[in-house]
Amino acid sequence: MKVLIAEDEAVARRVLEAMLKESGYEVIVACDGNEAWDVLQADHAPQVAILDWMMPGRDGIELCRMVRNFRKLNPPYLILLTTKSNKEDLVAGLEAGANDYVVKPFHGAELCARLQVGKRMVELQSELAARIDELEGAMAHIKTLQGILPICSYCKKIRNDQNYWQKLESYVTSHTKVQFSHGACPECYEKHIVPQLKALNPAQYK
Repeated sequence: MKVLIAEDEAVARRVLEAMLKESGYEVIVACDGNEAWDVLQADHAPQVAILDWMMPGRDGIELCRMVRNFRKLNPPYLILLTTKSNKEDLVAGLEAGANDYVVKPFHGAELCARLQVGKRMVELQSELAARIDELEGAMAHIKTLQGILPICSYCKKIRNDQNYWQKLESYVTSHTKVQFSHGACPECYEKHIVPQLKALNPAQYK
């Protein structure tokens, strides 16, 4: 998984880069907010970004807001790196669009643990997007039943794509998840069922 590190302080940037590479991540480095924004706008942008709160160009808070406005679908997981520790600042960071934050000086194990959370969230988002695509495909397939269907005027069978005539309920069931429960409307009840009941028990219907 690709991870963006946006950090203007060279030593901290190198420490983060070495730590993430050792953990198996593909790392992209940005030295300020403007470089980070260029990376985050790319077609194959990193799925996770660690953004320093205070850096030249665009700061981490501004980047969070811009990313949330720019990427509505499959947004990256954003972690703010900051020396700020009071609740008001942390709330402001989360409200700007950050998913998580790590307070400097950070502990390596804590940062890696938070990255694992981000990785799981990204994977869940990808799975959800795939399920949505499947659902949209299924709905598009169902909508084809709203078009013109060749139906027999006498037996009411439907001609399918293989030029085979199917019963209406069989055709609908094979193209959707609909299941039929059979009954009788009032008109058919009087027309078909009542005569059968009378034949079986004529005394009751005198």
